[in-house]
Formats: sequence, structure tokens, C-alpha cells
Amino acid sequence: MTKDLPKLQMYIDGTFVEHASGTYFESYDPFTGKPWCRVPRGTADDADRAARAAHRAFTTGAWPGLNASERGALLRNLAELVAENADDLARLEVRDNGKLFSEMVGQLRYAPSFYHYFAGLADKIEGSVVPTDKAAFTYTRHEPLGVCAAIVPWNSPLLLTAWKLAPALAAGNTVVVKPSEYTSASTLKFIELVERAGFPKGVVNVVTGFGPEAGQPLIDHPHVRKVSFTGSEKTGAGIYSDAARDIKRVSLELGGKSPNIVFADANLDNAVKGAVAGIFAASGQTCVAGSRLLVQESIHDAFVDRLVAFASRAKMGNPMNADTNVGPVTNMPQFEKVLAYIDIARNEGAKIALGGGKATRPECGDGWFVEPTIFTGVRNDMRIAQEEVFGPVLSVIPFRDDDDAVAIGNDVAFGLAAGVWTENMRRAITMANRLQAGTVWVNMYRAVSYTTPFGGYKKSGMGRELGQEAIREYLQTKSVWISMAESMDNPFVIG
Repeated sequence: MTKDLPKLQMYIDGTFVEHASGTYFESYDPFTGKPWCRVPRGTADDADRAARAAHRAFTTGAWPGLNASERGALLRNLAELVAENADDLARLEVRDNGKLFSEMVGQLRYAPSFYHYFAGLADKIEGSVVPTDKAAFTYTRHEPLGVCAAIVPWNSPLLLTAWKLAPALAAGNTVVVKPSEYTSASTLKFIELVERAGFPKGVVNVVTGFGPEAGQPLIDHPHVRKVSFTGSEKTGAGIYSDAARDIKRVSLELGGKSPNIVFADANLDNAVKGAVAGIFAASGQTCVAGSRLLVQESIHDAFVDRLVAFASRAKMGNPMNADTNVGPVTNMPQFEKVLAYIDIARNEGAKIALGGGKATRPECGDGWFVEPTIFTGVRNDMRIAQEEVFGPVLSVIPFRDDDDAVAIGNDVAFGLAAGVWTENMRRAITMANRLQAGTVWVNMYRAVSYTTPFGGYKKSGMGRELGQEAIREYLQTKSVWISMAESMDNPFVIG
């Protein structure tokens, strides 16, 4: 029975606590379609408690007294603990979001690198002495913003938490994490490691629940000075608008409709694998999904045949099994949305080359599985080519030449990522320069690193995560003037 499911608790001010409403909601296992635990349904009261705790930790107590090297040491402690517990955390993520264990454990074993990287940056936040034309000694300082709200999506909860939490803490901020209502369990387990790493109470807090009830109060809270959000364009636009009322800092990593462009001179075997990696890995539930496959006309039909033959061999089923290639969609609303877009594409006149509906294979059981789906005959003005589906659905669009590929690739509201497959280095560099995307991969796809900035153009967002640029998103610059003059000039005239 539902009431017998394990009940989780929020983490506020260094303690697992009961939440204000006393009500819970169920978290579902996407493979079985059944609930497996109960998550606290947070309210504005919980958000307020967390934001106030984070503000106290930022302004008083041990945290503001630590120097940058000491903050880095705490982040290194956390990195080691994540490494030790990566497999257990990955199992929780699979239970909550249905993605392959092989991918989740890979992410969690890689996640410590993000904490190590920003631990190393913590004591390298340097101001500068500024030459000035006045009789003064001037220099700059880079200081933390204060309380940051980190709103994390359901597709890669702990990896994307690391993207936000590591630079925020390295810069000296405090944080309230709001995980997706679909994937809260791993974050609440992870926060135990934050505590064990030695972070003072209130520095990191976790509030669970639904966006309007728990997330919005964080965005609106007067103590929150920065909101970092990963998710849909519509929600991101709302956060941007709301944050503007209090002039809060915002970084947004939003949707994508990324072109994955295959030229006739490409290594076609690699390009087929890259196309599959771009859309069917993670069941298409990734913001950088190469959901528009642009194929040069001269190889279009032959390439689609090879792609269909390769993709049709993908094994679906239990995401915990090592030989599973495609797992379920994470939640029921998303499952229904993906199937609705398949119907939309049919009605628009696109032709199904593979898949095209709910998976009914015995190994999929009662889970939320969608067959890997490939559409041909797609025009770039169709909804299936313009709107983010966030599922294993690929639109194949032919193009004539380089100019046509650029025109089609850029003719979309988003600009998160793009892929280019070619053996011509001049073409590769030219295409990378011309495509309107925050990341361009050449002869590879869906690679990220803690060293390299990540973020979007156009409606795919603003600000950057990862790399040295990320820590600047959590800092503000102060200029300091020290007079060197022996006497003051006319006080009624600006100096």
C-alpha cells in the first residue's frame, strides 16, 4: 500500500526535518510504472526556512570565516565521498528516472571531477590592481552573491547538481537545492555526503516538492540573490521574468532542437553511431539531443537505411541490465507528451521509418517505454522539427550544400548544441563558426567536461556552466579606492 512506502525528509539548516504541510507525493519507478517512495510536498514555509537558514550561514557562523583554500578542502572531501558512493547513488537515480545504470554510474563516477575542479578554482579567484588617472590606489575584489537557488531537472539530477553546487560553493555562496519532483531521492541521499564532508549547517539545503508550491517561493524569496535553473524554455522564461522584479542574477540552461549535420564526405559508420548517440541515448531525454538529423541529399536514402538498420537493433528493457540500450521515459506526463508529438508528426505528413509508438515488447513490461522513432520527409517548418520533444524521436531533413545546412540548422528558436560530421577540416571549422549554438561537436556528439563552458544561444538560455566561466556566474565585482592625496580637492566637484 502507498502508506507503507518509505518516507523521505527534507534537509534544512543541517538537519533532516519534517516539512510544513505534512503531506507527501509518490515517486514512481519508470520501469515498473509503480510508486516506490514518498517525497515531502514542500510549501512556501519550507522554502522560507531553507532560504533563511542559507542566509544565516552566509552572514554568520563558520562559513564566512573560511578562507578560499578551506572551502576548496571541503569540496575535495565531498568529491571523495561521491566517488565512494557513486554506485549506490546511481542505483537510486535509475529507480527514480529510469535511465540506464551504465549511464548513471558513469555520470556519478565522473561527478567528483567537477567538485575537484572547482575546489582548485576556489583559491584562484583573483582581483587586480587597476591603474587609474586619480591620486588613488584602486583594486578589485570578486565576492560571493549570497543565497543561490539551484533548480535541477529530472534527467541527470546529481550530475547537474554538481554543475551548480560546485562553483557556487567554491565562490563562497550558500545554496538551496530544489530537485525535480520526479527525482528527489538521490539528492536527499547525496545531502548526507555534504554533511559528512564537513560543510557548516545551512550552507546547503534541500527543499522538495512541486514548482509552484516550493520552487516559486524560492525564486521570489528576498534572501535569494541568484537562481540557476535547468529545464524547459517556458519555465525558464517565467523565472527570468520573476527574478527581474528583485534584480536577481539568473543563469538558465534551457531546451534545444539541435542539428546533427552529416556531410557526404563524413565517416558514415561513425556518423550513424553519432546520430544514434545524439537522440536514442538517454531515451532522447537530454537538452542537447540531436533531434534534427540533417543529411546531405546525395547520401540521404543510403544513410537513412544504415541508420534504421543500426537503431533497430537497440535493446530495450530493464535499465539496470548491462545489455540494455534504451530505457523508459522518466515520467507519465513526458511519456504522453512524446507519444502526442509522434501523432503530430504523422498528421503533418512526416513518414515513419522506424518505431512510431509505445513499446509493447515483453521486456518493457508496464514501464513507460517509447520505441526509438525515426521520421523522414520532414520539413524544417514542421512542429516536429521546431519544438523540443525530449524523447527518442528523430527528424531527418535533407540539405543540399554547406549554406543550406547552415540555414536549416540555424532556423530554429533554440541554440544549445550542434554536431557536424565531415572529414574536411576547413568545412568543420567554417561550420562551427557559422552555427548558432553554444556547443558545436565535430565528428563526436554529447561530450561535456568540467573544463569547458556549456550553455545556450537564443532561447536555449543565458549564462554558462562549467569551466572557469561558471564560477564568475556566482561572483560580483567590487572596486576599492584608497586616496593617496594629502589634501581633499573641492568637495562640491566630483574628483
